[in-house]
Amino acid sequence: MKPEADQILGLCAFQLLGTLSPLLPDSYAQGTASLIAFMMMLSAQEYGRAADIRVKENADMRALFAKVAPKLRNSELRAKLEEAAGGNEASLEISVLDAENYKLRRLLIALHEHVDDANDVSASKEIWSLLKRMADRRYLKVPGQ
Repeated sequence: MKPEADQILGLCAFQLLGTLSPLLPDSYAQGTASLIAFMMMLSAQEYGRAADIRVKENADMRALFAKVAPKLRNSELRAKLEEAAGGNEASLEISVLDAENYKLRRLLIALHEHVDDANDVSASKEIWSLLKRMADRRYLKVPGQ
């Protein structure tokens, strides 16, 4: 058996909370150990879905850009959106996906500012819908809840 990172993080968090934390002398040290264990549990949860979340977010932003770009009067923004819409993932490494995600998010912000200034309610609703889907995907569940 080859343990995955999420399993290792979970086991370490369990040991930290269940075995080591109660042996620590004061409440500050126990609280710190508990906080570290909690962050490890959340990191374990993120491990298995990190690439999937970023790939889906990037695809959703590109699809929105492709849909909205032709309607824009701002030729500079339209060209940036069209270029981004035609992109794809160069790698599934989290650092590469994050870099692309940040680039696309900056464009999304520029688009959102533009449609707000233009009072384009339809495009604004689509952007808010996308942002909600993105937030829902990144939602972390508190262990034990």
